[in-house]
Amino acid sequence: MMRESKGNMYSWCSHTWNPIKGKCLHDCVYCYMKIFKQKPIRLDESEFQTNLGEGNTIFVGSSTDMWASDVPDDWIFRILGFCKRYDKNTYVFQTKNPKRFYDFKEYYPTRIIFGTTIETNRENDLCQAPPRLNRVVQMEFLSDRKFVTIEPICDFDLDELVGMIRKIQPEWVNIGADSKGHNLPEPTRAKIDMLIKELKTFTEVKEKRNLERIK
Repeated sequence: MMRESKGNMYSWCSHTWNPIKGKCLHDCVYCYMKIFKQKPIRLDESEFQTNLGEGNTIFVGSSTDMWASDVPDDWIFRILGFCKRYDKNTYVFQTKNPKRFYDFKEYYPTRIIFGTTIETNRENDLCQAPPRLNRVVQMEFLSDRKFVTIEPICDFDLDELVGMIRKIQPEWVNIGADSKGHNLPEPTRAKIDMLIKELKTFTEVKEKRNLERIK
């Protein structure tokens, strides 16, 4: 089922569509899906009865990372082929494992936007995803439209984080805070403002509403 994008989702996406369901391999401590019972990942065949329409901007895989290393290739091929049937939409693919984007380069629909999450420049134990520096390198060489999400933003080193984002050269950067009270190591609002100022010298910054909580 395709759903209208609401709540804390990206305001620039009109819909979400989740043909893969279940527990994400990356197991991020802050994942909003953990409030639900986590079952093993599966491809939901009923989702391929969905009419994706046209003129929509659809975040595919918003509830689990469909590019994680435990997701079978044939599931991804199936999803991309289905998206191509509705080729007048724009499809958003976001992952903490962007090296897999390269494995399917001949199979994407026409309008795509690639994204990754970089919560901080500092390595930590927030999740089991590939290291952030790996994500930077893999995103750096994508020639398609791309964005970076810094959410939930964790304390960072200004020059190092800005340098990482600059290497990727994203069309824009989303910045948001932890919404579910996970007691993450957060920066001050003043530090966030400095980050935004630096990022705006080379890209657009989209501030999510939940960032207002940090004073």
